[in-house]
Amino acid sequence: MKNLKLKVMIPAAVLLLASSYSCKKYLDQPANGALTPDVVATRTGVDGVLIGAYALVDGVYAEQQGSPWETGTDNWVYGSVVAGDAFKGSNPGDQPDAANLEAFNATGANAYLDDKWRVCYAGVQRANDVLRVLPTVKDGSINAEQTKQYIAEARFLRGFYHLEAAKLWKNIPYVDETITYAANNFDVSNDGPIWDKITADFAAAAADLPETQLQIGRANKWAALAFEAKTLMFNHKYAEAFTILKDVIANGKTSSGATYALGPYANNFNPSTKNGAEGVFVVQTSVKDGANGLNGNAGNVLNFPSGGPAGCCGFFQPTFDFVNSFKVDANGLPLIDTYQNDYIKNDQGVAAEDATYLPGNEVVDARLDWSAGRRGIPYLDWGICPGAAWARDQPNGGPYLPIKNVYYKAAQSTTSDSYGGWAANQSTSNSYNAIRFADVLLWAAECAVEANQLSVAETYVNQVRARAALQSGWVKGKLTGYTGGDATKPIVDNTQFAANYKVGLYTGQFAANGQAFARKAVYFERKIELGMEGHRFFDLSRWDAANGGPAGTIMSTEIEKFLKNTRDFGAKFTSAVMKVAKFTANRNELFPIPQAQIDLSQGKKLKQNPGY
Repeated sequence: MKNLKLKVMIPAAVLLLASSYSCKKYLDQPANGALTPDVVATRTGVDGVLIGAYALVDGVYAEQQGSPWETGTDNWVYGSVVAGDAFKGSNPGDQPDAANLEAFNATGANAYLDDKWRVCYAGVQRANDVLRVLPTVKDGSINAEQTKQYIAEARFLRGFYHLEAAKLWKNIPYVDETITYAANNFDVSNDGPIWDKITADFAAAAADLPETQLQIGRANKWAALAFEAKTLMFNHKYAEAFTILKDVIANGKTSSGATYALGPYANNFNPSTKNGAEGVFVVQTSVKDGANGLNGNAGNVLNFPSGGPAGCCGFFQPTFDFVNSFKVDANGLPLIDTYQNDYIKNDQGVAAEDATYLPGNEVVDARLDWSAGRRGIPYLDWGICPGAAWARDQPNGGPYLPIKNVYYKAAQSTTSDSYGGWAANQSTSNSYNAIRFADVLLWAAECAVEANQLSVAETYVNQVRARAALQSGWVKGKLTGYTGGDATKPIVDNTQFAANYKVGLYTGQFAANGQAFARKAVYFERKIELGMEGHRFFDLSRWDAANGGPAGTIMSTEIEKFLKNTRDFGAKFTSAVMKVAKFTANRNELFPIPQAQIDLSQGKKLKQNPGY
């Protein structure tokens, strides 16, 4: 089954049709080099325009202003760094716009945000191009059934790009195919949320999409339903979402026809095992395809340990708070309320050449060492992680290393590439799971909690935890010492697990402790299951009462806990960004609308989000 090669397959002429602009600018004039209708008014033309619309699913496109790490759909900055999963890493002067976001003091002038907005609305317009071109096809090359599928895929993509924007800004304009390029013939106001319109796009797509597709990268019915449910979750319509999610859980399948299931946890982050049964919608990437790495996972091009695989650039380093979240009690259950009481042993401030360092013996959830690289633990198949020797800037970035986006040493030659000729081995085929099946199960658990079906919620959470409890999926390779006192020559017992792992199941605690506890347990499970995958900020935002959620001031509470946990670590962590970071309630639950976009609307249409 071939993946959809979303960039290299785009005919150059069609790419011109879909040239991208800022939202207002794009709508205000025709794209440079736009083609005459007769060129694309055929099935081949429509196929090309649709592929062009899919091409932006990864958040990267050839004509964009800015850099791919600012706009990637994995949202490593917006979803993880700005929520406590990760530190930006490096020093504050490197990528200062990212540092401002991390410190919660970004304004509408932040260039990262403007670039992200541009990509989202370029994608919306490409999807709308499909809907505009379809009625012009008069040569009989597209029948009624094919037309329905084209429309369905275009509406799925339009929903996808609008949702991507709505997660950051909530109050965004909805742009459909009736909004033309003619001057003064459009309305891009953002008077409030557009969740209902996004939901309608996904629902319409689900009604007409097939259950399977010939190309894995294309959306199917079940992906559309999952995205419809996700949008309903942001709109706090839990009963409607629950109905859909139960259908997806019972009957859903991937675009290639595999029934949704939870396979080995690590397979979700291994480019050699992507597009498995857990992949509800996977953003496709590829390398070694003649595109100089530009079809790879460009959003993560900075996010490798400086001294390890790829060798650059020391960004996206897991936080103390995130790693500590994996501590468990004697039954293997999370320490939801006390995980911050002390720190898991780490090598912050420990010299790289110190040959006495061994990992601590804390009891931890086995998912930790697939979610963060830490000294003394095997780092995929690259050997024992050396910690400080791979860190670019421990005082600013901490002791932990990103791992979920990294390829395996044995497959480096086939799963990595140079990115654009400048970043050796930093383009990867490690595709991004926009939604995976564990996501669906934990949304269902949320819905069950809000319906006060607490034992049902516990069952869904236990499905996710049961996978984590399988010892076949635990990291093996216990560091026991060093040969000749040389830190580069670790002695490893590969018959033992790398750390003291334990993962238990809940046994009635949800019902026994009530709805508030159950809600907290589900939320915490999302934190550790989906951490470093760009979801945390958006979860906290939608749960918070400021955005209509059921959990009070959870966002400010959780982020302030994270900030305190970080500052309390001690003198060996001296991040200038973390010293000044301050979350402001009723403001930082959303990002500021890019001022450039407000200026383009001459202040008449787009309005800034509250607090900015």
